[in-house]
Amino acid sequence: MSNSASGLPASSHEKLPMHVYLERMTLDEKIAQLIQLAVPFFEGASDAGLITGPMASLGISEQTVHNAGSVLGMAGAQETINVQRKHLENNRLGIPLLMMADIVHGFKTIFPVPLAIGCSWNLELAELSAEIAAKEASVSGVHVTYAPMVDLVRDPRWGRVMESTGEDPYLNSLFARAFVRGFQGSDLAGDQDRVAACVKHFAAYGAAEAGRDYNTVDISPRQLREFYLPAYKAALDEGCEMVMTAFNTVDGIPATGNEPLMRKLLRDEWGFDGILISDWGAVKELIAHGIAADESEAALKAIRAGVDIEMMTACYTHHLNELISNGEVSESLIDESVLRILQLKDKLGLFENPYRAADPVREQEIVFSDAHRASALELAHKSCVLLKNDGILPLKPSQRIAVIGPFARSGDLLGPWSWTGSQDAIIRLSEAIRGKLINPAVMTVADGCGIDTATEEQWSEAATAAQEADVIVLALGEDSDMSGEAGCRADIRLPQVQLELIRRVQELGKPIVAVLFNGRPLDLHGVFEESNAVLEAWFPGSEGGLAVADLLFGDANPSGRLTMSFPFSVGQVPVYYNAFNTGRPQGAADAQVRYVSQYLDIPNEPLLPFGFGLSYASFEYADAALSSDTMTPEQTLSVTVRVTNTGAVAGVETVQLYVRDVSGEVVRPVKELKGFRQIELQPGESREVAFELTEEQLRYYHSDLSHSSDAGAFVAFVGASSRDNASLPFRLVK
Repeated sequence: MSNSASGLPASSHEKLPMHVYLERMTLDEKIAQLIQLAVPFFEGASDAGLITGPMASLGISEQTVHNAGSVLGMAGAQETINVQRKHLENNRLGIPLLMMADIVHGFKTIFPVPLAIGCSWNLELAELSAEIAAKEASVSGVHVTYAPMVDLVRDPRWGRVMESTGEDPYLNSLFARAFVRGFQGSDLAGDQDRVAACVKHFAAYGAAEAGRDYNTVDISPRQLREFYLPAYKAALDEGCEMVMTAFNTVDGIPATGNEPLMRKLLRDEWGFDGILISDWGAVKELIAHGIAADESEAALKAIRAGVDIEMMTACYTHHLNELISNGEVSESLIDESVLRILQLKDKLGLFENPYRAADPVREQEIVFSDAHRASALELAHKSCVLLKNDGILPLKPSQRIAVIGPFARSGDLLGPWSWTGSQDAIIRLSEAIRGKLINPAVMTVADGCGIDTATEEQWSEAATAAQEADVIVLALGEDSDMSGEAGCRADIRLPQVQLELIRRVQELGKPIVAVLFNGRPLDLHGVFEESNAVLEAWFPGSEGGLAVADLLFGDANPSGRLTMSFPFSVGQVPVYYNAFNTGRPQGAADAQVRYVSQYLDIPNEPLLPFGFGLSYASFEYADAALSSDTMTPEQTLSVTVRVTNTGAVAGVETVQLYVRDVSGEVVRPVKELKGFRQIELQPGESREVAFELTEEQLRYYHSDLSHSSDAGAFVAFVGASSRDNASLPFRLVK
C-alpha cells in the first residue's frame, strides 16, 4: 500500500504477526517501545533537535529515539508523514510510531469546553463533537487522543473542572461513553476518520485536596467506587483503548505506582487489557511523592503496577535493563507491555499504512470546514446557561447596545486544551452583536479594563461608550490561563478590576446583561445581584461569539443546565447536590436554631444548584405520579409528569429524575440523578414525560463493597433541577 497524499511506500518492511516482532526485538528495543517522547526528539519534525529545559536532561540516546514507540503533541499531515518516514528508515524492524495528542474539545474546530458540553445534557451532540475532532485530528496524522477526561469534580478551585462534565457520576458516565463512541466509532480498525481514545485520569484526580492540581487524594474505597470510578468503567465498557494514570495518590499510593489499583482493579477485576500510559513525568514523580528512592525504584514500581508507556521521563530507558538483569523485574512484564503497544498499532493499521489517514490535500478540505463549524455553533447554543433574567433578555435589534469588558473584542473564547485552534479565525462577541442590529452605527464598544488590570483611560472609555446606550452588555470572565491544568484559584470571584467595572457601570442606571467567559463555576458576588441578566457562556469555542449573540437576541433559546453547582461562597467548597444529610441537618422539623450543620454567615446551599438553567420559554410541571407505591426487583416503576410550555416561544426543557434512599446500610445522598429527558415544546404545548425506574438503579456499594439495593423507603423527585422538583415516596419490597 502507499499513502495517497505523500506517494511514499507504506513501509519497506513486510508486516509480521505481532508476536514475531516481539520475538525478534532485543531487550533495548522492547524497552524503547515503552517510552513516549515529545516532537523535537524526532527527525523530520519542523522543530527537530530543539531539545531544551527538562527535555535536555532526559539523557535519551539517538538509538533510543529510533526505537521509541510513540510521540506526543504532534499534528499536521505533512509533519507526521515526515516524522514517520524518517522513523521507519531508522527503525530496524520497521515498527511505526504512535502519534498522540491532546485533542480534548476539538482539533481546529474548537467546541465548547467539556464542562460546557456537559451543560448541554445532549449526548448526541457530545458524540458528534468527538467524531468531528477525531476526523480533523486523524487526517492531520494523529492516532490517539488523550481524552475523554471523566474525573468527577466537586471543587471549582481546581482548574481542570473545565475538562470534566461535572459533579454527577451517572451523567459523567453517559458523557464518557458518548465521547468514546465519537472518537473511536464502531470500527476503529476500518474507519480511518477515527482515533483511539485514552480515558483519564485514573483515578479520582478530581478529588485533589483544596482544589490544588497534582495534590493528594484521600477517599475511602467505598466512596471511590460509588462516585469516582463509574465514569472510567463506562468509558472502558464502551471500548476505550487506553487509560492514563492520575498524578495523585489513591489510598496513599501514587496512581502511577499503584499496583492494587492498576493490576488488581483495572486489569484483573475490570479485565482491561489495553495500554496504560503515565501522565507527563509521572513515573519519575514517584520519587517526589516519597514511594521511590530513585529513578530505578520508580521504574520498578511503575512497571509492576502495569504502566506500559512512560511519558517524558526516562526511568524505564535507564533502569529496566538492569532491573531485569538482577531479577527484580521479569522480562515477561516488558513483553506484556510491548505486545499491547504493538496490538494497538496493528488495530490502527499502521503496519500496512504507517501514515494512516494523514493527507495534506484532504486535510485542507476537512479541517475547520463549514459543516464542522455549524456543529460547533449548535453545541455552543446548547451549552450556554442562562442564570438570571429579569425580562431584559432577549435584546432587540432596534436597541442601542454598548458592549463593554475585557471579552468584548477578545478572541480568547477557545479555552484551555485548544492548542490547534485559532483565535484569529473566530468572530468576536462585539462583531457578532453588531451584526444583529438594525443600526450598527449606534453600537459602542470598550474594553473598560483588562482581565485583571485597568487604567483610568479604560474606565473613561467605558463610561463614554455606555452613556447613550439603552442596554449594556458586560463581557467578563477569566482568561484561558486562569483555568485548565495548573490553573487553580483560591479566590474564584471575577478579578477585582472587573467587579469595579460592574460597580462603575451600574452607577449609570442602565440595564446590565453580564456575559461570563470562564472555565469553572464562579462565586458571582458582585455580578449576580448587580446585573439584570447573567448568561454563563463558559469558553464556547470557535463559534462562541456568534452563539452568544444568537442567544442574547433570541435567535436561539438558552437550554443549558448546570452540571456543577455554583457556590454561594468559596467557603462552602466543595458544595454539590448529591451530598449526605448529616445527623443534624439544617431545616429539619425538630432542628435547633444553632446546633445544626450550618454556617453562621452564609447559606448551606449553593447560589445555583446542579441541573439549574433558565429559558425564554417558561415550563410548568403538574400531575407527577408513580405507577405504584411499591417496587420489586422484578417489576419496574413508572414515574410520569406533565410539562407545559406556558411561555410565548418554543423551548427545550430538561426534565430530571432523582431518587433518595431514605434508609441504607450506609448513609446515602439526599438526591441522586437517575434519568433525564430533553423535550422541545411549542408555546402552549403539553407533554407527559415518563421514566422507568428499576431495582438495579437503587443499588449502591455497601460497607463490605458489595453492590446491591436495600428493601425499604425511597423518594423519587421529578422536576427542572436538583432543587426544583416534586417528591414521590415509594417502597422497595424484596
